[in-house]
Amino acid sequence: MRIAILSTNPDLYSTQRLVEAVEQRGHEPTVIDHLRCQVMIEGGKPSVLYKGQPIEHIDAIVPRIGASVTDYGCAVVRQFEMMKVFTTAKSQAITRSRNKLRSLQVLSRAGVGLPKTVFAKHPKDVDQLLKLVGGPPVVIKLLEGTQGLGVVLAETAKTAKSAIEAFYGLKANVLIQEYIAEAKGADIRAFVVGSRVVGAMKRQGREGEFRSNLHRGGNAVSVSLTPDEEWTAVSAARALGLRVAGVDLLQSNRGPLVLEVNSSPGLEGIEKTTGIDLASQIVEFIEEKIPTDENDTVGV
Repeated sequence: MRIAILSTNPDLYSTQRLVEAVEQRGHEPTVIDHLRCQVMIEGGKPSVLYKGQPIEHIDAIVPRIGASVTDYGCAVVRQFEMMKVFTTAKSQAITRSRNKLRSLQVLSRAGVGLPKTVFAKHPKDVDQLLKLVGGPPVVIKLLEGTQGLGVVLAETAKTAKSAIEAFYGLKANVLIQEYIAEAKGADIRAFVVGSRVVGAMKRQGREGEFRSNLHRGGNAVSVSLTPDEEWTAVSAARALGLRVAGVDLLQSNRGPLVLEVNSSPGLEGIEKTTGIDLASQIVEFIEEKIPTDENDTVGV
């Protein structure tokens, strides 16, 4: 098979690991910068051009779409879908997961555990919003943000009001979310491929930091999930339509709660923490979904 990794940087750890895994399993890898692709729209003949030349004979793509280029990246993924190319993350699923409000609405309908969250446009009564999520401390999040950026912990009502008013003054849409104190600044990243969790790590924020992202100086250890946590992670990925996902969970007194579902989860932190070859798990999943002469399995 010829498998393309859509990535703007071939030197990134995740991109390199996927290339290695594709090669190790006997397939042909290619890295395509989706920002240098052109989408050719023509009746009955969709195509993607790369550096002016049509891309042909691609069996599957693994999208690694950055948050800042979601719209264009998804347009390219959608075009590959129209060309009947298998993708580990459909364009609609990527778009859905990138909008925090939309993804939480989908997850709520699916019945997975979630922190109490409120969204309002230009609210007149901030006190009422705070009361809806149990009062301070509260977490205030921009609708679009990654790696802990655009996330503020407001420990008092006064701080929350100031932060909310500042965000709205900048015409930024925010979510106000309950703070899960018993999580103690830790969360779990569950890596889902297909219908199962293939690796998980518990991330702990550095002292004085409530965000546990490794990019923000947190540390991590490998963990095994409870059946409830595994069900929640798989259900969250399935609800959003993601075949490969990083699901972030909080351990609360009322069970696992989904914080976020990442459609382009990084491999470096979790592979080094767990020692699991997750890149190969992704390639194996593609093999299961695309029958070949060497791999006569059930298709999509």
